[in-house]
Amino acid sequence: MMLSDENIIVFQKLYKEHFGKDISKEDAYKQGTKFLRLMSLVYRPMTREEFQFAQERQAESLRKQRIP
Repeated sequence: MMLSDENIIVFQKLYKEHFGKDISKEDAYKQGTKFLRLMSLVYRPMTREEFQFAQERQAESLRKQRIP
């Protein structure tokens, strides 16, 4: 995965805002690509059926919490 110079600068700014530390372009590139790789491995969009199932489970769970 490639990060553009603009993406690296944005990552550096976000890192500074979150952690209060400046990082080099090289470190920003390394950490940014690692983050993107992690997201590509972990994130998977839900299908409509999976979303509906999750919504139903959440509603059921809320109903059970209300019953004393």
